[in-house]
Amino acid sequence: MMSRSIQILMFLLPVLVGNATLAQGINSNDIKPEIVTVQVKAFEHSSTDVEMPVLIYKISSVNNSQSKEPSPVVIFSHGRPGSLAARAAQKNPINLNIVRYWHSRGYSVVAAVRPGYGDNAAEDPEDSGAKWTGDTCSGSADFQKTANAATHAVKSVHTWLNSQEWVKKDQLLLVGQSVGGLTTVNACGLNWSGVIGCINFVGGSGGNPTASPGKSCQPERVSEVMSNAAKTTQVPSLWLYSANDKYWGEDQPKQWFKAYQETAKAAGQKAESEFYAAPAVGANGHSLQVNGMPHWTPVVNKWLDQNRY
Repeated sequence: MMSRSIQILMFLLPVLVGNATLAQGINSNDIKPEIVTVQVKAFEHSSTDVEMPVLIYKISSVNNSQSKEPSPVVIFSHGRPGSLAARAAQKNPINLNIVRYWHSRGYSVVAAVRPGYGDNAAEDPEDSGAKWTGDTCSGSADFQKTANAATHAVKSVHTWLNSQEWVKKDQLLLVGQSVGGLTTVNACGLNWSGVIGCINFVGGSGGNPTASPGKSCQPERVSEVMSNAAKTTQVPSLWLYSANDKYWGEDQPKQWFKAYQETAKAAGQKAESEFYAAPAVGANGHSLQVNGMPHWTPVVNKWLDQNRY
């Protein structure tokens, strides 16, 4: 049997040889997803039902029908590009090296392109109302709206998974990046059936790395979203941030986490939560998930093993 250290080296190799292989696009000769559509019902932040594309990356034993055993699944939530054009261009919500990592851990991966992105970008249910003029932010900064709208879409994925025979319905992990990380924290507080843990990569909202590097818009509003989730979260969570994140800075995420833990304790919640402070990653540590794999993979492996995931 191949040792874990060799397995880790194999999926880290593309990271070590350069960032050129880390493009979000799906290479025609690489892993190919199955794509299904899942309906997201209209709700208070959207006017119509949306047919949402969901990319499914099954582990090989399931994909090739080699086993009748159901597969644990990672439900992945993507981040939020800053412009309408970039959101409309978003087609592939997860980097393939991240898929490889989860496959190496025995998890299939599903990743939706949420309403407000890709072909469904005409309406933007996740818009917080925050606006930047130069380095000044104004507007409502209703990040709870952002998180709730994204969570509504992710819940549709969760409901669909529970109808699938190939899914191990009592072993689901929520994982997200940036706004997807904030979404993961928010959704984790809802204690959906089968969700055993949550991983937040550089989660937040309201950042502007160009005009206001390291200082996001009304960060206390992000803290409110996270602390609200802390009151009810009953499963372990892992938070990962980098020292040179140009969206939030180094210190703000630590303050969010501190407030989260204090709120959870005051609410009588006993689920373990951990924070990993990664060193600087490239020019902008907000790319931690994709460009900082050598930093976080040992941390996530340890967390998964400790929780027997």
